[in-house]
Amino acid sequence: MRRPLRWLGRGLLVAIALVLVWQLWFLGHVVWWSQFDPGSTSFMRLRLSEMHETKPNATLRYKWIPYEKISTHLKRAVVAAEDDRFVDHEGFDWEGIQRAMEKNGRKGRAVAGGSTISQQLAKNLFLSPSRSYVRKAQEAVITVMIEAIWSKRRILEVYLNVVEWGDGVFGAEAAAQRYFGLSAGRLGPAESARLAVMLPNPRKYERSFGPRLAAHAERIRARMSYSQIP
Repeated sequence: MRRPLRWLGRGLLVAIALVLVWQLWFLGHVVWWSQFDPGSTSFMRLRLSEMHETKPNATLRYKWIPYEKISTHLKRAVVAAEDDRFVDHEGFDWEGIQRAMEKNGRKGRAVAGGSTISQQLAKNLFLSPSRSYVRKAQEAVITVMIEAIWSKRRILEVYLNVVEWGDGVFGAEAAAQRYFGLSAGRLGPAESARLAVMLPNPRKYERSFGPRLAAHAERIRARMSYSQIP
């Protein structure tokens, strides 16, 4: 009995060591990206791989643009639509999570999420769209790292530059050019609200922007001036 228990103990130690090394890998990237801009993300690589299955020479639309050159209207619209308590929470909006759980309970299925911009950024940078408790736990750990090391301004800057806004379209500059033929700095309230409401399912909404989504964009436009941004 002693030998199997000894090997089990060693196996657990190795597993713990590997998990710690993996977390240090995430932490190293978070520290690096606090000062340097990401060249690509996990979501970008996954999407490009999917696109190459049908079009081997496909490329992503992606161009980094500094925070100060992104329209204030877009910043406010995204915060209003995705995470209205962004500047106040420390990575997790517990009230939002509770509201989402109650709404999902009433509907009997997952129709609302409680993820903050910080959580979405952690997922976009490092993980995948798949749903599992392990992925959600890892997302939470990375979110804590990001919130501890980055300023809110840096979090919003990176999010707006790397989030998916359509099939192969990533970041505010590429989205502004794709949908309106404008730079991200020239987006007005209406264009900004329209882009903000696309974020939950951008590849679907770029093909079909119906009356319900247009009405939602109008609601976001009406209240986005009250949103606080860094």
